Amino acid sequence: MSILKLAYAMSVAFVTMIPAAVAAQDALPADKGLGVAVGLTAGTLGIGPEVGFRISDHLGIRGNASFLGINGNYESDDLEYDGKIKLKSFGAMLDVYPMGGHFRISGGARINKSYVRLHAVPSQDVEIGDDVYTPAQIGILKGRAEVKNFSPALTLGWSGKNRKGFMFGFDAGVLFQGTIRVREFTATGELAGDAVFTADLERERISLQDDVNDYKVYPILQLSVGYRF
Repeated sequence: MSILKLAYAMSVAFVTMIPAAVAAQDALPADKGLGVAVGLTAGTLGIGPEVGFRISDHLGIRGNASFLGINGNYESDDLEYDGKIKLKSFGAMLDVYPMGGHFRISGGARINKSYVRLHAVPSQDVEIGDDVYTPAQIGILKGRAEVKNFSPALTLGWSGKNRKGFMFGFDAGVLFQGTIRVREFTATGELAGDAVFTADLERERISLQDDVNDYKVYPILQLSVGYRF
């Protein structure tokens, strides 16, 4: 399953849960408490803990960490790669509640340590770069893709009112992750040290790089549940 299909599936699931979350939150006693909230967030950024502080009815801050591993397939030219996506990031958001209620506009940034590992094991002759090679000559192709460490984020969302009790939240937006960089492209076969084969591997890496150059923005769809003290 591609990460875009995963994002779509999560968005549908989250949207269907919002009416029930609104009803449950509105049924809570009107006690503002301390404004400190702890909980769990899950979505396209991964799953992890979240801590927030509602400074006032109109302003709040949140910090969270998220992790998730996803397996998938990716095809480029004659090769099909098995991919392992590792989502791992940490971030903070400033929340502005324009009307002092549920709706919020949030901006912030994440330290993004996410990466993708790719590997392919050809079962027949395939073209790499400008030449055709046998499976024995290629062996196992391995690669790694990563993004820049610092990624700004912008979301629109919904959260419980500024009062004590169980809370639910939803955020949708974008993470400006920048260009995905394909690195460490190697092979383990008979021609692993051959100069011509190495040059063809570099052409294959460049081809993969061209395929992902447009994915500079990553979708954010997160659901959060917790308790505000």
